[in-house]
Amino acid sequence: MLEVAVVCLVTTAFLAYLNVRFVGLPTAIGTMAASLALSLALVVLEPSGIARGVREYEQALVRSIDFSNVLMQGMLSMLLFAGALHVDLAQLKIYRWPVAALAVLGTTLSTLAVGSGMWFALPLLGLHLPLIYCLLFGALISPTDPIAVMGILKSARAPKELELVIAGESLFNDGIGVVIFALLLGMLSSGVAPTAEQALYLLLREGGGGVLFGLALGYVTFLLLKSVDNHEVEVMLTLAAVTGGYLLASKLHVSGPLAMVVVGLMIGNQGRALAMSDTTRRYLDMFWELLDQILNAVLFVLMGMAVLLVTFGLGELVATALAVTVTLLARALIVGLPAAALPRLFNLPHGSWKVLTWGGLRGGISVALALSLPPGAERDTVVALTYGVVVFSIFVQGLSIGYVTRKSVART
Repeated sequence: MLEVAVVCLVTTAFLAYLNVRFVGLPTAIGTMAASLALSLALVVLEPSGIARGVREYEQALVRSIDFSNVLMQGMLSMLLFAGALHVDLAQLKIYRWPVAALAVLGTTLSTLAVGSGMWFALPLLGLHLPLIYCLLFGALISPTDPIAVMGILKSARAPKELELVIAGESLFNDGIGVVIFALLLGMLSSGVAPTAEQALYLLLREGGGGVLFGLALGYVTFLLLKSVDNHEVEVMLTLAAVTGGYLLASKLHVSGPLAMVVVGLMIGNQGRALAMSDTTRRYLDMFWELLDQILNAVLFVLMGMAVLLVTFGLGELVATALAVTVTLLARALIVGLPAAALPRLFNLPHGSWKVLTWGGLRGGISVALALSLPPGAERDTVVALTYGVVVFSIFVQGLSIGYVTRKSVART
């Protein structure tokens, strides 16, 4: 594990340097692009015998990393906390209904729309994927990734209220998506569809329990921070709350992602205002911003390296184009259309529906969930489709979201 961690950090630092020095893309996109280019170059050069040992080493390295476990049980807690730490809770309350609707209803309806769309469309390409796997793909691809969204939104310079809604949606909908994914995965394993009561119970236990646990953990952390005035100890307390709290949430079978978002909101608002000195605020912000940047860069490098685990043929490439189309159409129908038709409900600048549709970026969480499926041909197809949608989302949507924002939204 030490060797894996060292190689990942060294590779990330080198690629991030090359991006900043010569390319100038946003760090997340630039490091993933460099990692992806390096992996593809090794694949192309293999027949000639050049760098064969390097490719074999990279393949062994990637296979030794449990991507799903590293992200879902390691990085995710810290990335979600860091993202929520700088969200203004007072402003978020103003947009609580649009955010709740997008996170809960939007994710659920998108799962059904994408899943059924792929089930109907894939046979036209000669590919046959069982309905349950199509729905699993819908569940894992529907949540917008807060890691990708919040990192790229900073450079898009969207109006603050629009950025708040997109960020709020992305922070909460991954927890809902994971619950839906778990329901469908349980159905796949048992072969029995859960009843409505069972599904509602799981949603309440995971989602509601995660929020309640986050409130309790956030309050305890707030009291601890308020009782001392030592920035080193206070930073350590927040790190302990995030890592220990996420582990405890998994033991209690409640949603760790939702819990970490709630803790981040509490510490970033009440904690920052009432329990910290100016010195502590400065050190806390610097620590979590730096940790967020490092983990983001490592994650996107790992996603670039993960291309070695994906098998792409002509059929998969065409199916990926179909998946991108279906996913974008579902996003436009379920998120963009209501935002355009109900402007008073969303209370956003004119033209925001275009940014809401195009800004629904997918990232590492989708890849991690796809890789957690049981081994088999169906899993390989879902992984290829997921990876294709994520790459399109990050490179095409991520690089053009600033342009779409400038052209679509009236500045306020």
